[in-house]
Amino acid sequence: MSDAVSSTTAKAAAIQPTPQVDQLKKVAKQFEAVFLRQMIGSMRSASDGEGIFDSSATQQFRDMSDSKLADNMADKGVLHVADLLVKQFGARLSGAAAAPKDDGK
Repeated sequence: MSDAVSSTTAKAAAIQPTPQVDQLKKVAKQFEAVFLRQMIGSMRSASDGEGIFDSSATQQFRDMSDSKLADNMADKGVLHVADLLVKQFGARLSGAAAAPKDDGK
């Protein structure tokens, strides 16, 4: 599996850097963070129940901690979701930029 991930990461890096691709990378990383937040939140809600010291304050701090964890995981590219998005949509961006315009003449 690591070969497939490294191949995907290499292909995503091979896309020609343009301002649009840079913006795409930024948005893809943000999407991965949101995805991770949702996944961590779902895992938390599937827990056995409340603990002895649980309150709304501890829930709020737990949510903030989970959000920071998701941001850190997205920055490191743990799931490589951002790389896959850049690979898929970056090829379209560079393909659109490289395609000659047809004037119809």
